[in-house]
Amino acid sequence: MYFAELHEDQVKNAIMSAPVIFLPVGAVEVHGAHLPLSTDTILSERISELAAKMIPGSLILPAIPYGQVWSLKNFPGSIDISGSILARFIADIGKSLDSAGAKKLAIVNSHVGNVTSIKEAARILYSECPMKVYYFTYPGAEPVIEKVCTSKRPHKVYFHACEIETSYMLYLAKDKVNMEKAISHYPDFPPDFDSSPSPWSKVLTTAVMGDATQATEEKGKAIIDAVVDKIVNIVT
Repeated sequence: MYFAELHEDQVKNAIMSAPVIFLPVGAVEVHGAHLPLSTDTILSERISELAAKMIPGSLILPAIPYGQVWSLKNFPGSIDISGSILARFIADIGKSLDSAGAKKLAIVNSHVGNVTSIKEAARILYSECPMKVYYFTYPGAEPVIEKVCTSKRPHKVYFHACEIETSYMLYLAKDKVNMEKAISHYPDFPPDFDSSPSPWSKVLTTAVMGDATQATEEKGKAIIDAVVDKIVNIVT
């Protein structure tokens, strides 16, 4: 059930009776020529929808479409929000829900740049209200990625608009993907890349980090289904 579609005479009971309220958090960020700027927001929304379907009575909040996009902020199209502002924004949403009687809030994030802000928001809520708060960024994905994906990872931590993320989109929003424009792009990382602030514009000529040409809908389904199962198992 979508939170924003409720009417005044429905919402109080819906909040108090909802076993979980999902908050999708994404970003507006370049993802190469084959994926839209809204990729992260679309993914967080669709994952939230799949999880909510498995937990009757759950609510899905409107997605937060902006995120902390420091790494790619120099690419036209990316919109970067301060991490501290994002943390407080999420915390204020949570406080409103708590005051209305919400039991559990599950923050479903699909943009790695948001992780620190979301964790800070959850800590604020832990201190300021009794509502249970969870935060997820593709839990359970890694073992399946290692099993089904075939391309070389560009970095031990980072990837972007590659086989993995493009596969997610082929499964969850295939109509938004233009595989004819998918490319393979592996940057050369400087020695201090992991030890000093490093905008990705210094190593990328386009906002693709990895091999998007290897993406398939089947790979995306295998990974996302595992992610959804993990989320549902934790919050229930």
